Amino acid sequence: MSTQDQELQSFISYLQNERHYSSKTIKSYQTDLLEAKAFWQTNGGFVSWQKISERDVEIFLQSLAERNLTRTTQARKMSSLRSFYRFLVRRKIVKVNPTQTITLHKKNRKLPQFFYTPEMKQVFATLTATDPLTERNLAMFELFYTTGMRVSEVSELKIGQLDLDLKVILVHGKGNKDRYVAFDEQTKTALVQYLTDARPQLLGQQDDTQTVFLNNQGHPITPRGIEYVMQKVFNKAGVSGKVHPHELRHSFATAMLNNGADLRSVQELLGHANLSTTQIYTHVTMSHLQANYEQFFTRNNQKDEAK
Repeated sequence: MSTQDQELQSFISYLQNERHYSSKTIKSYQTDLLEAKAFWQTNGGFVSWQKISERDVEIFLQSLAERNLTRTTQARKMSSLRSFYRFLVRRKIVKVNPTQTITLHKKNRKLPQFFYTPEMKQVFATLTATDPLTERNLAMFELFYTTGMRVSEVSELKIGQLDLDLKVILVHGKGNKDRYVAFDEQTKTALVQYLTDARPQLLGQQDDTQTVFLNNQGHPITPRGIEYVMQKVFNKAGVSGKVHPHELRHSFATAMLNNGADLRSVQELLGHANLSTTQIYTHVTMSHLQANYEQFFTRNNQKDEAK
């Protein structure tokens, strides 16, 4: 194994054993770094990670932009490089981090898509049947909507993480970071009904892994499975177009801020490491506030009332 391969392998080991990242996240880091290495090998000859300069990083970023990759994808690849070089600096493998002064050109950030309250009521109104899958879907989407959990967190949720009396969940989030989220009485009712009635029927003779949400074969439902079910349920309820579980997380955050929650509290509930990640929702809520302001506080209306 070459020195440069050893350095990359040490970083991967660090992500696994010290940061406790998921295999999917680690694979993403590895793919991004190998892609950058391959680019530099093709364009100028890659010698070692220590020899990469700021100019090399800038040229790589330019190549990503020329491929018309989304800004999100470019930012992720840049983040992988930054994390790797911070690691190399801390281990004294490189002296200067070539990514530290590099910034992506700013573009308008895409606002998160979310569901309005009437749309969610419409969905829940269609989930009234008492068959096991419908009871599961009701409990699952109630939980999504009232907690803002990630789809991976819901699919991996264990019964032991639920406290039905206190109506809280201990969520195991990204980077092995735990947090508590709360849910309401309506969600508790749906969960209790599912756990006591529907889940035993779905489990059947399968070994019980204590995973909360199961598929129709009695196995833990996967994130892809949740996405598939959500598409069918929401379209059947009259919510058209492509939908994704992450939009329920967006809906939770937007509803919290619209109803007066402070940004720090929402950050904690969502499990965001940085407040800047949560701040994207303020653009949505500011649009909501601006619309209300223009409707209820217009100088024209005041002039009309004075006449």
